Amino acid sequence: MPPIPKTMKGVLIEKTGGVEVLQYKTDLPVPTPKEGEVLVKNDFIGINYIDTYFRTGLYPAPKPEILGREAEGTIIALGPSGNFYNLKVGDRVVWMGTSAYAEFTAAPASKTYPIPSSLSPSIAAASFLQGLTALTLIREAYEVKKGDWILVHAAAGGVGLWLCQLLRALGAKTIGTASTADKIELAKQNGADYMINYKEEKDFVGAVKKITDGEGVAAVFDSTGKDQFENDLEVVARKGTVVSYGNSSGAVPPLTISRLSAKNVKILRPTLFNYISTREEFERYTGELFDFITKHNFNVRIHETYPLADVARAHTDLEGRKTTGKLLLKP
Repeated sequence: MPPIPKTMKGVLIEKTGGVEVLQYKTDLPVPTPKEGEVLVKNDFIGINYIDTYFRTGLYPAPKPEILGREAEGTIIALGPSGNFYNLKVGDRVVWMGTSAYAEFTAAPASKTYPIPSSLSPSIAAASFLQGLTALTLIREAYEVKKGDWILVHAAAGGVGLWLCQLLRALGAKTIGTASTADKIELAKQNGADYMINYKEEKDFVGAVKKITDGEGVAAVFDSTGKDQFENDLEVVARKGTVVSYGNSSGAVPPLTISRLSAKNVKILRPTLFNYISTREEFERYTGELFDFITKHNFNVRIHETYPLADVARAHTDLEGRKTTGKLLLKP
């Protein structure tokens, strides 16, 4: 391994705000891995909608901060001690943690996984957080069974495309929503059986009930937040499950819990990290995700790989709903 440099390129934010707070730097200090950490030279960095929440302050976090929750690259050093789960210098790995928008990251070994040789470069970073989110939703939030009717909002988005592919592999019947003809076509290519354009459909609830012969859906997977929540309660079947896992249209307002008794509905607000908090859970779901990609020849759609210096453009594209699939950064 070549010597580890003292400084690196990275994106720092010192205050919350719009894309103007994303500062591209070339002289940030390279982190030193602590106990239980590995130092990774990042090759591809994943962008997630949650990054915009930390940038704007919707999710508070101490500043200054380097954004980013996942990347793939090569381990170039181990911390002084700790459990490294058989990881070693030179391993090609994918990791989740913090401070990904940089050339180097000290990542937690407990959330770092060796990339199978069957995966081409960039695929692990493009699939990791969004793929694991989708997989844990269909395994844990609502355990999808063959033949289930499932509604997926934002079906052409990052997690949405994963849900469509996974649901097809499991034999579920998927109804997706999207806002444009191109996105509708993309979701159908990835496994959605029916698509509804929520910008054009005047009676969304009626459309879902017609497709399902009046019975509604066994589960709703909703990343949008407040805009579709009332519809979700209408279209979910008796004993069904509404899974709200994002806020792209704003936060869901407070709910009177007695409303759920009309159909004995379950509501969840899960986060990925509570499904993979143990090493055993993390390894099981990561291994299963990479198996799905390989065995079912999943389409890991990468919208664009942006130079790290173009991070503001990437955030602008993501928030402007101009993207389908995954956005990556290249340091």
